[in-house]
Amino acid sequence: MKKNTKAILEALLREYGSEYECYLNHENALQLLIATMLSAQCTDARVNLVTVKLFAKYKTAEDFANADLKELEEEIHSTGFYRNKAKNIIACCRQLCALHGGEVPSDLESLTQLPGVGRKTANVVRGNIFHEPSVVVDTHVKRISKKLGLTVNEDPVKVEFDLMKELPKEYWILWNIHIIRLGRTICKAPTPKCGDCFLQEYCADYKRRRKKAAKA
Repeated sequence: MKKNTKAILEALLREYGSEYECYLNHENALQLLIATMLSAQCTDARVNLVTVKLFAKYKTAEDFANADLKELEEEIHSTGFYRNKAKNIIACCRQLCALHGGEVPSDLESLTQLPGVGRKTANVVRGNIFHEPSVVVDTHVKRISKKLGLTVNEDPVKVEFDLMKELPKEYWILWNIHIIRLGRTICKAPTPKCGDCFLQEYCADYKRRRKKAAKA
């Protein structure tokens, strides 16, 4: 682990603590799986508004598997890309019923074979439900990890493997929690509040901005 990485982790722990926090409301693995599928190109806050009614109506994988496509589309309409999401949710839950007895599996291979489930979604479920060390790469994690020098890649899978190599395994889940919080409050795109950031000394983007301002 790089010296800077150790310092960054210590600073994040001081600022945000070590409590695990999932920003998507859920009571079980199925709910988190569905909520994470809905969160693609949508805010967690919006997803949480939608799933209040959704999870009251659809309680099991079988319920979702037997859902009317048009009805489900209408119920998740406000999350965006609702046609594709509804199709994937129904197909995913049909496969859960056919291959896994209606239960959400814990292994990465089985999860990523489900329709509409990529590595990010699978790792959210594995980390938060099954407590398997997992690196979740969303837009905040990809963007800020690059700024902090933990990766040079743009491809989420490559970023995931870079972070797995650089971060201690016990910090994999917390990295996502901390970096999402940082990205929502301070390191916002495209206008980060660099002056308020407690990680500015480790940030290449901040140093570039300072250098540019000094020349102006």
